[in-house]
Amino acid sequence: MLTNALATVVRELQSALGKRHVLWAPEDMLGYEYDATIDRARPDAVAFPANAEEVAAVVRITRRHDVPVVPRGSGTGLAGGALAARGGVLCVLTRMNRILELDPANRVAVVEPGVINLALQDAAAAHGLLYAPDPSSQRICTLGGNIATNAGGPHTLAHGSTVNHVLGLEVVLPDGRITWLGGRQLDAPGPDLRGLFVGSEGTLGIVTKICVRLVPVQAAVRTMLADFESVEAASEAVSAVIRRGVIPVALEMMDHEIIAAVEHVLHIGYPLDAGAVLLIEVEGLRESVEADAAQVVAACREQGAREVRVAESEAERARLWEGRKAGIGAIGTVTPNFYLLDGVVPRTRLPEVMRGVAELTARYGFRVANIFHAGDGNLHPNIMFDELQPGATAKVLELGGEIMRLCVDAGGSITGEHGVGQEKRSYMEWIFGPEDLRAMERVRLGFGASELFNPCKILPTGHGCGQAHAADARRHLATPGVYL
Repeated sequence: MLTNALATVVRELQSALGKRHVLWAPEDMLGYEYDATIDRARPDAVAFPANAEEVAAVVRITRRHDVPVVPRGSGTGLAGGALAARGGVLCVLTRMNRILELDPANRVAVVEPGVINLALQDAAAAHGLLYAPDPSSQRICTLGGNIATNAGGPHTLAHGSTVNHVLGLEVVLPDGRITWLGGRQLDAPGPDLRGLFVGSEGTLGIVTKICVRLVPVQAAVRTMLADFESVEAASEAVSAVIRRGVIPVALEMMDHEIIAAVEHVLHIGYPLDAGAVLLIEVEGLRESVEADAAQVVAACREQGAREVRVAESEAERARLWEGRKAGIGAIGTVTPNFYLLDGVVPRTRLPEVMRGVAELTARYGFRVANIFHAGDGNLHPNIMFDELQPGATAKVLELGGEIMRLCVDAGGSITGEHGVGQEKRSYMEWIFGPEDLRAMERVRLGFGASELFNPCKILPTGHGCGQAHAADARRHLATPGVYL
């Protein structure tokens, strides 16, 4: 049953976008009340714009009626950044999925925000080029979502995260105006508003076009799999590799739980009796790659690697990476639910932090599966649980908070690539003081964003948002949005 206010908003959205591109029925909202977190928040309506002008229309309509608006891509986010925390309208950008330009000579591409990450990778590969950021969800995540969270991926260690590859952004501002930030060159005069916008999680505006830089595919690559008796031994090997002066393009860790899950599904050939494996890749000129690979092998053996396997073909290399990319999804085959965390620590602190993670999860009575970007200390503990067990979700969230605190106390941070979103905003006060947080709020106000523009995200305060993630998330089976 539509309220009068919602009926008016829906009619105006339908007039701007067409009736078939606006959803409002309760049964349709079920598919949009969640992302890849364990939180839930149901929108009141969902709009599917086809271009920047239609996005601007959605923003103007919601602004005129004082209704929350939340941008969304494929819904693969892991911090609740695309949840309609206060109801309102989800602005889903998946119809805007065109690669508008691919310029091999200047090594740039211009795309819409709904383009799937892997689609751009494939298009660039036809020209011997690469779009370097490669989140593990690249087969389904959108570039707009990657922009929102400043997504990383296994190859972030050498190539950097999304912000290092974005040249310019066309955005719809909170008042409905369309403008460009940056351009076709990495360095532009004046304040770096492009860089500021990347990672803002839809709180400053909505991206409608993206200009990215492409890099050449390297002449040679070597991919190695080293297996160890324990996570601690593998963690020690991470620093040992870097100490030898080698910066791999990727340095990934998977523990025994992940190995077992992946082998159960894909039969990659990972050693089932290993405590952990490191998937390490080096690239560059053929001569330097051979030398770097030899240093990696020596460092791993020095730290007690039982075996270091070097991929002998492109097919074998792709197979090793298939297991890593599918690792998170494979966890779902061995547990009813899991809660994926995203913290960062200095890589020299990895051994002690991983011991701390194991001790905490054991104390709470849960199993944990670890798969993460070990080279830059970006941890992804996955706490396995069953939400049907009374009190399990609340305990998992409490444990998650303790693990995040462990990362901060080790000199790290509360997120490496998934963003803050709704999930971690109550943790922001651990790493930022009151003046820092007020400055961030002033930036938001400077872009003209009110509390209704992707509300309850990043900053720990906000009218009607609650005060702590743990309290919010205990209500993860939320009632429908009631703002309208």
